Amino acid sequence: MKDFCIVGSGLAGSTIAHLLSKKYSVEIFDKARGPGGRASNRRHKNNLSFDHGLQYISPKTLKFKKFILELKRKKIVKEWSGCHLDFTFKKKESLKKYIGTKGNNDICKYLIKNIKSNFLSTVTNIKFNSDHWTITVNAKDKFYFKNLILTCPFPQLKKISSRYLNRKILNHDPHMQPNITVMVAYNKTKKIPINSIKFNDQIIAWASQENTKNRFVTSRSLWTIQCTEKFSKKFINLLKLNKRKYQLLILKKFEKLTGFKNKNVVFKSIHGWKYAFSLNTTRIESIWLNKTKLGICADWFKGSKAEDSWSSANSLYSEIKKNPHKKIRV
Repeated sequence: MKDFCIVGSGLAGSTIAHLLSKKYSVEIFDKARGPGGRASNRRHKNNLSFDHGLQYISPKTLKFKKFILELKRKKIVKEWSGCHLDFTFKKKESLKKYIGTKGNNDICKYLIKNIKSNFLSTVTNIKFNSDHWTITVNAKDKFYFKNLILTCPFPQLKKISSRYLNRKILNHDPHMQPNITVMVAYNKTKKIPINSIKFNDQIIAWASQENTKNRFVTSRSLWTIQCTEKFSKKFINLLKLNKRKYQLLILKKFEKLTGFKNKNVVFKSIHGWKYAFSLNTTRIESIWLNKTKLGICADWFKGSKAEDSWSSANSLYSEIKKNPHKKIRV
């Protein structure tokens, strides 16, 4: 029986798995095809790809900056410098932008490279049995662990573990917000020296030119387009019913904003993140319930950034080392 089961391989899951693996046996389960969570990278053709979740990292705290700079030294991440336009004219932060060398899931890949990871493996049930956890995967396969760490979005956390959490935790609502993202490649389109654009628009909030990340050389122009909070919230539940309709609507608006002609599109794909980020925060960074050996870490405790995921995982690791059983205040 292994020591720790980690559910999720996003930055929170990968970080806590990496930290625990220095001392304990660890295994990861994730419903996705590969690691990264919302830092996913979508392959288009050969080495052409899109970062269709997390766009970049800008460290704010000294500890996280030190972590990122060490990854830069190891060539896991690199700076994404260039022209970043902002038509919202909001106050700009003079923070450097970092991206994965090959994709924004590179950090997660690096952290769990020596840890057994099971993908396309959805945890459908968890049960605590006095001194260990029984984990059911894909509604049929059972695994046994001494400890369990959950890193999923809050709505999914409630669904799978509500009987093990107190009322204060269950009543907390981080207001998880959706995001709709379109990935598009253009042929016969002149590439422009712009890394990203923040729009003042009702449909499109942000667009990133993947070519500027210097991961590949191609005559095609690749863009990742992320929609506004209002648009995503309105249509996220309708997206599965007619992806083509909303994809066309977004690309028509992008054509109007940039002049990139839809007739030159050679690849397009749309993805909906139902729980992309949170609007509310808690007073804590993680939860460790010593009685049941259940831990929870995720970005929604403190915000929506990659740094929040990393900080939450480090907070949980500190609590596990202390091994306390405290009352949790949210």
